Amino acid sequence: MIETAREGTGKVAVIVPHGVLFRGGAEGKIRRKLIEENLLEAVIGLPANLFFGTGIPAAILLFNKGKTQGDVLFIDASSEYKEAKNQNILTNEHVEKIVATYRAFGSVDKYACRATPKEIIDNDFNLNIPRYVDTFEEEAEVNLDEVKVEITRLESELATVRAKMQAYLKELGV
Repeated sequence: MIETAREGTGKVAVIVPHGVLFRGGAEGKIRRKLIEENLLEAVIGLPANLFFGTGIPAAILLFNKGKTQGDVLFIDASSEYKEAKNQNILTNEHVEKIVATYRAFGSVDKYACRATPKEIIDNDFNLNIPRYVDTFEEEAEVNLDEVKVEITRLESELATVRAKMQAYLKELGV
């Protein structure tokens, strides 16, 4: 597909399973060549269960034969969907967010990363989106004193319920 795109202006978008982004062997060699020839423009991670007949997450690889800079944009749109009965749906708002991010071609905290060729080379041409887009959310700090108080309250409540249950069982002659 890429080979048939018009030289200097041709663009190609391909939907692939996520494994293509990081598996070794022939796929790794293909990724390396695409990066070295400066053809890959963006990697867009899509949510799971988006396509009929498969629940696996997919990605869109955007290739550009007229690309002038070496950077690659990584977009993690895996949480951009609306749940439906049989499969997930990308709404117009989700698509617009993806397109706006692609057009801006810049990093967006917890959503997109503009990676340099050196970063990709340092990652051994691995295009797995979490290597570039950090979506980690810190968990709220747990107040151990409050947890201890809650455990004590629950244990007391449990003891009361057990006592009532024993009284009911005694009443029933069990």
